[in-house]
Amino acid sequence: MGAEKKLSTKEVIKLERDLAKFANMMDSVVRIPFTKQGVGADAALSTIPIAGDVAGFILTCYAIYKAKQIGVPQAKLNGVMKLAVMDGLVGCIPIAGTLFDIFIRPSRKALDVVHEHIRIEYQIKTDVHVMHPFLHEKLEQKQLNSSFWQNPIVAWLWLHIPDILGLIVLVLLGFALWFGITTVWHWYQGMHF
Repeated sequence: MGAEKKLSTKEVIKLERDLAKFANMMDSVVRIPFTKQGVGADAALSTIPIAGDVAGFILTCYAIYKAKQIGVPQAKLNGVMKLAVMDGLVGCIPIAGTLFDIFIRPSRKALDVVHEHIRIEYQIKTDVHVMHPFLHEKLEQKQLNSSFWQNPIVAWLWLHIPDILGLIVLVLLGFALWFGITTVWHWYQGMHF
């Protein structure tokens, strides 16, 4: 099992949630609904030559620091560190660096390593606190004062607000696209006949 546990389950969940908030900011602020794929500050920073890549590297090192606070061994973090170095180097190449940041996401990789570690070391099976960490933190505060928020359906709906809104936006975009195409098609048909 490893070394003696130094943190309580609640402390570990809070630290991992803090890392998840950071990873979301860096890698998936704008997210595809019901997925972990998105674009974040790391991709935006990489559009600033060299300075953005250095800032992205430093911020990924912060994610590694948070992982070490939870007790993740350095050996498990070496892969993340290699990704961060590669991210910094590839980031110097215009366009390729930004695409690398969107799809490789070193901060999210650090979170995955941490989650796997605490799943084994602390027997924490749920990942609800890392899926939507900002909403999870608010929900936890609301649940302290109200049994309404403790209802599983209410909690699920609260935690999936971004997914539900994203799905609504995608449906509306699809409808707008369909409407635009049919309007142009009818207009085109009217011009030729």
